[in-house]
Amino acid sequence: MGIAMKFAAVLCLALLAVPAQAAPPHNIIIFVADGLRYGSVTPDNMPNMFKLKAAGVDFTNSHSLFPTITTVNASAIATGHYIGDTGDFGNTLYAGTPMLSGHGSPIAEMENNTVLAEMNQKFGGNYLNEETLMARARAQGFSTAVIGKLGPTRIQDSTAAPDGSETLILDDNTGHEGGLALPQWFSGEMKQSFLAPEAPKNTVPNIEQEVWLMKAATRIVLPHFKESGKPFALLFWSRDPDFSQHNTKDSLGETQPGINGPSGKAGTRDADTTLGELLAALKEQGLDKTTDVFVTADHGFLTVSHTSATSPSAKFGDAPDLGNGFLAIDLASALRLRLFNPARNFAGVDYSSGAKLAGGTGLLGNPANPDVVVTANGGADLIYLPKANAKDLAGDIVSFLTAQDYVSGLFVNDALGKFPGALPMSAVNLIGSARTPAPSIYVSFRSFSGDCQNKLQCAVGIHDSVQAIGQGSHGSLSRPATRNFMAAIGPDFKTGYADPAPVSNADIAPTLAAIAGIALPAKGKLKGRVIGEALLGGHETKSSRRSIQSEPAQNGVRTILNFQQVGETRYFDAAGFAGKTVGLSPP
Repeated sequence: MGIAMKFAAVLCLALLAVPAQAAPPHNIIIFVADGLRYGSVTPDNMPNMFKLKAAGVDFTNSHSLFPTITTVNASAIATGHYIGDTGDFGNTLYAGTPMLSGHGSPIAEMENNTVLAEMNQKFGGNYLNEETLMARARAQGFSTAVIGKLGPTRIQDSTAAPDGSETLILDDNTGHEGGLALPQWFSGEMKQSFLAPEAPKNTVPNIEQEVWLMKAATRIVLPHFKESGKPFALLFWSRDPDFSQHNTKDSLGETQPGINGPSGKAGTRDADTTLGELLAALKEQGLDKTTDVFVTADHGFLTVSHTSATSPSAKFGDAPDLGNGFLAIDLASALRLRLFNPARNFAGVDYSSGAKLAGGTGLLGNPANPDVVVTANGGADLIYLPKANAKDLAGDIVSFLTAQDYVSGLFVNDALGKFPGALPMSAVNLIGSARTPAPSIYVSFRSFSGDCQNKLQCAVGIHDSVQAIGQGSHGSLSRPATRNFMAAIGPDFKTGYADPAPVSNADIAPTLAAIAGIALPAKGKLKGRVIGEALLGGHETKSSRRSIQSEPAQNGVRTILNFQQVGETRYFDAAGFAGKTVGLSPP
């Protein structure tokens, strides 16, 4: 054998001895269209969303988690855990201790970065008690950024340094008082990227702010991430259509067209245009072939109603409709307890003279040591019973609420025992390893069908909120509220696939972690699943539908729960009293 041939043979053997270098993991993006209903995605109104779900994976059986509100589902998207583990029990919750950010009130308003920081301080450095996908991604060397709506954006990496050195965080407060600091690589590029130094204020539709945030994402963040050569994880949380649906004035005082009027539709188009800009930038920068994009909504939506023939609060004063804080007023009246407003320096509320509870949340009994705490959360309110007499009070409260025409579904903390008319909170994964104080009772409010063919698109519901009749809200365990939009596209997902299996916001983090090779350790057991059937090479999964119901209350009403199941993972369709919840089927 000649020298040249021997050299070639040795070189060949040497190359074979070197292990093949593993391809870098794909990039991952989560795009949240806040409050987007599945039925709103049509080819004429939302062409980018429609094209994405048709070309990639269309999750035709998607679910929000209960209560169907923003920070609750933000915690699930962030961690892959249900709410009994994350402890983010509501947008407004009872912290069980005075909050400096609340001027001494024990109430935490979670859509606030200062409040989230204080919650971390009070609950072991991480109030969620679970690591988030973004935190684990940056720990494994990914470039990370979270961009969008104040509150749920920060929740995605609530333990990251506030100076932007670990994860870039952009939200409503960027450039304003209370905004988080920006790293030099970002702030140094703002002027030449035609980016104003501060985030614009919210509008209906929220176009100006969305444009600002997407410019930041596509002109600065994506190019920087590409240049770094590292894989990246990015979340973009669009305020629309949620903001436009909440604040629509198309039919004030009337439930038609409600959130389906011009303002609501403009909000959906705004979110769709924003997604379109993101997808176009990925393609232009050569990142589309290496990036998986998962689109979701935190919850669905209903048009607001404030009517009740049974509520004591509707009989106090001149206004016949339910005002914000009606549940706290009703319970104070029924239990004969004084009512105090934590948002107004614990001022007393003379509800019998028609005074309303501004802010919706009330302390009953002694404001310094309350017997009952009610936090208003739109379509579902939380009731806390901090004292030793909790079990007796729970019985009285459940008996009262099962007789109210605005209630449709009650869930009581398992530690208090069983109550006729109510199901245990564990039935909807609200009892787990959470660090924060768990509510004693969840109240889901009544919903009813509007006048349209798709009853999920025009549902109306009672809401304990500041929104007027004809505006929009969410929170209940009705199918219009749990039916969010979910779709995915990218190199790891199937193409042209309609997934019939149930999926939820708790499944996103496990699925993307599996794709990107990100270790996601767990403390609690209430976890979502990897959506294997939607991935390349994945097989169809088996699911089942089930219903359970409580024992009847004295008046015969029962809380019925419809859910689906894949393995040990539950997906909640609807719950409530028969005939009082849209989408609920009798067992």
